[in-house]
Amino acid sequence: MHEVLYFNIFMYSLKELYRIGHGPSSSHTMGPRNAATKFLARNAEATGFEVTLYGSLAATGKGHMTDQAILEVLGEERTTIVWEPKVFLPFHPNGMKFRALGSGGQRVDEWTVYSVGGGALAEEGQKPIEHKQVYEMSTATEILSWCISTGKSYWEYVEECEGPEIWEYLTEVWHTMKEAVQRGLEQEGVLPGPLCLRRKAALYYVRAEGYQQSMRTRGLLFAYALAVSEENAAGGKIVTAPTCGSCGVLPAVLYHLYKSRNFSEQRIIRALATAGLFGNIVKTNASISGAEVGCQGEVGVACAMAAAAAAQLFGGMPSQIEYAAEMGLEHHLGLTCDPVCGLVQIPCIERNAYAAARAMDANSYAMFTDGVHRVSFDKVVEVMKKTGHDLPSLYKETSEGGLAHNYKQMWGNEESSMFL
Repeated sequence: MHEVLYFNIFMYSLKELYRIGHGPSSSHTMGPRNAATKFLARNAEATGFEVTLYGSLAATGKGHMTDQAILEVLGEERTTIVWEPKVFLPFHPNGMKFRALGSGGQRVDEWTVYSVGGGALAEEGQKPIEHKQVYEMSTATEILSWCISTGKSYWEYVEECEGPEIWEYLTEVWHTMKEAVQRGLEQEGVLPGPLCLRRKAALYYVRAEGYQQSMRTRGLLFAYALAVSEENAAGGKIVTAPTCGSCGVLPAVLYHLYKSRNFSEQRIIRALATAGLFGNIVKTNASISGAEVGCQGEVGVACAMAAAAAAQLFGGMPSQIEYAAEMGLEHHLGLTCDPVCGLVQIPCIERNAYAAARAMDANSYAMFTDGVHRVSFDKVVEVMKKTGHDLPSLYKETSEGGLAHNYKQMWGNEESSMFL
């Protein structure tokens, strides 16, 4: 039996996890845009604004188009943005301070808020500024026990808590994911930004069709993940799953199974609900913010979500589904967030493709077992949170360490494109 880890926290709706919007970053683009919109609504008469960005948000904000997102809302002519990459506010690395100015330049309002991952916002000492709490159980152990005692599956727990109206929203989520894959497969050329990184999804798709079954399957999975991740990097419309930076993993797995196994859309959407439930558990009890816990909270969680979805589609028992999710996250523990030039491109896009394949492997492994294992999903979530907090800030979306630092040391920005 797994040890039961009770966090006594209620979970929010899956609508707060799966956010439909434009990339390239949920924490650095969608969150700041949302904050600017909220601040403008309460200061519609202001003649000017000053926005100070702190920590990780400032360090990689230009690469993530944070300033553009804010200026599009508040207005470029009346807004000043101050960058403070060396100042980390204690509550969260992605801090923002908004100031509204009157006609005489005097401050009329001030608001400090944090972009905590997945597009969500929070104020210091509070949980994210979200909709109502809908899930009374917030750990995989509790929900697994519920599934065993009732004979129901994870998606049925989602329906019981959210109501049948959740299916309409998840249908929209699935269609957005599917369209992002299809759009990305048709696009070619170079992604925006100084890296001059070429799109690869279309090429992978064409090459995959030329292989025999095993290699074709893997190649198509790569192509689908690349398609969505490249759309995100170009500012296209995607779904946070759980973030923009990891948005290609779950759609790749679902789209691949939808196309290759002829699963109905209803079953795909139910798998989407199960995936969201596991992502929600991590978001509630740890973090999905790369600036707070590194890439393990983004790509690692996405892999867990996709593994759970695949296991359900292949008829896994609740314990096997939980095991698949546990492996998806466990084997990404310690993964750093070190985007080169602050862009959601290197190594982010490639990691999405690799994690999609890992999710399918976790599903296969779990399906060979009886679902019994020693380390629970909840325990891995707990370890991931501690590991993330132990990581130095230079490995958490600041672009100061890891691959980002090594890239600058070896080649510098001037010569970067020749190596891609």
